[in-house]
Amino acid sequence: MESRVEEAGIALDRDRFTRKMIRELSGTIERVVGVEEASGYVATVGGLMGDWLNEAYHAALGPDDFDLDTVARIFVDLKRRIDGGFYVISIGPDRIVLGNTRCPFAEDVIGRPSLCMMTSNVFGRIAADNLGYARVQLERTIASGDGRCDVIVHLTPIEMLHSDEREYYRL
Repeated sequence: MESRVEEAGIALDRDRFTRKMIRELSGTIERVVGVEEASGYVATVGGLMGDWLNEAYHAALGPDDFDLDTVARIFVDLKRRIDGGFYVISIGPDRIVLGNTRCPFAEDVIGRPSLCMMTSNVFGRIAADNLGYARVQLERTIASGDGRCDVIVHLTPIEMLHSDEREYYRL
């Protein structure tokens, strides 16, 4: 019996277990307090993750603020390291535009829009802490069923935010 259990074709490893747990946790929070409030909880964690990742890149690359090009490269690199499919569409003095074909949460992100706050906050914290300010706009998301993500990291403030934007300031 022991060999049957060990040889059972169950798709389970640490990554799959963790993604499924995060999916269920975010779904539970979305159902209990709503998507907007759940997004706030995920945003809090995302901010902490952004600070941690920013510190990690500074430890590896040096203490000085990163320039615009380096920030964009960090976005792509950190997502690559966690199996995301992000790429730079364009870099300009007022924005970084990114595309994505593969979410690090894989299929577990579909129907869990609050998880997108992880990307928003990680990118927002890193950009703001190095460039002074960031406003992250999630134009399209895999979580919402768009099949891809389009993320714009604006680097100049505006008076009125759109509903799909969040602002970040240097700490």
